[in-house]
Amino acid sequence: MQYRKDKQNQDISILGYGCMRFSRKGLGIDLEKTEKELMYAIEHGVNYLDTAYIYPGSETAVGEILERNQCRDRVYLATKLPQYLIKSRAALDKYFNEQLSRLKTDYIDYYLMHMLTDVAAWEKLKKLGIEEWILEKKQSGQIRNLGFSYHGNSDMFLKILDDYPWDFCQIQYNYLDEHSQAGRKGLMAAAEKNIPVIIMEPLRGGKLVGLMPDSGKKLIKEHPKQWTAAEWAFRWLWNQPQVTCVLSGMNSLEMVEENIRIASNCEVDEFTPEDFAFIETVKTEINQKTKVGCTGCGYCMPCPMGIDIPTAFKCYNQMYTENKKSGRGEYLQIVALQKEMADLGKCIECGKCEGHCPQHLPIRQHIKEARKALTPWHYRLAIKVVRKFKFW
Repeated sequence: MQYRKDKQNQDISILGYGCMRFSRKGLGIDLEKTEKELMYAIEHGVNYLDTAYIYPGSETAVGEILERNQCRDRVYLATKLPQYLIKSRAALDKYFNEQLSRLKTDYIDYYLMHMLTDVAAWEKLKKLGIEEWILEKKQSGQIRNLGFSYHGNSDMFLKILDDYPWDFCQIQYNYLDEHSQAGRKGLMAAAEKNIPVIIMEPLRGGKLVGLMPDSGKKLIKEHPKQWTAAEWAFRWLWNQPQVTCVLSGMNSLEMVEENIRIASNCEVDEFTPEDFAFIETVKTEINQKTKVGCTGCGYCMPCPMGIDIPTAFKCYNQMYTENKKSGRGEYLQIVALQKEMADLGKCIECGKCEGHCPQHLPIRQHIKEARKALTPWHYRLAIKVVRKFKFW
């Protein structure tokens, strides 16, 4: 494993463990499987673990695993204040103390203001006394580093970056999002201030790997370097010295092993002009086929009407990145064979999902388009027939 420095000159593994996508079993996290994967990563040098208050069961799972293996002092814990839920000064302590309890710790190494999208969200927290609260927690040692995770445009990112002496920040960044959200402009601005940058969505919710169009997969398979799709994406990031740590939502041992292998032998500035040109070619193939820029993060959930929005958009994109039959077939199974139907036609256009989407997608419009594409009249008829004779 390779390491890069944070603001306090501590060594952070360039591969971080994103704990949002732990494997699930029944209604909860598959703790046994997750423990094997997480501990393998820790044993092989991964020392940065990223979770959040709103990731279902994640903080509790991380706390139990670290306590059971007595390795809290071997890792840096990063979690996030759900700032969008904060209405009072007292709420700051309420949520923070709950997080300490879940994580079975008395301090957080890297604490983030979760999902800031503009200066207004940060200003609201300032009016509630967040700056004084942070100072108290830092002086007590309960918070070691203070940062923010960001989803918004680059200009707004720069304003937030300049408004407080942050210890680090977290942005969505990958070769598909090089010039969107905070983008390269934000990455370079943070680096100029010596602010470490943690990267989320390095594989764009799977769009740079398994959900890549077949034409893109073919290009990568035939490239003489024989790097995997994930390897191209990770090496593109680690090629940049301004990137401190890249989070990966690993949920299989094979994934952990591959990512550790890549993180152990990549180099800064290893990309050639030909490599960059190849990435541009792959980007063109991806952009030609993708219909909805959904990363599958799930922030739009739960839908009041029970619609599984990320999965529906995944099926919609699959119609064009793979084939129509594949996408429609998967959607048919998900909708028709579930006891609680999650059909896109149940959308009441309340807009709740759009208010939480980090990508600022026009979800209601995409739902209409996706429903039309995924369920032509004969598919809707099939759904009705299947549900009529299905027994639960």
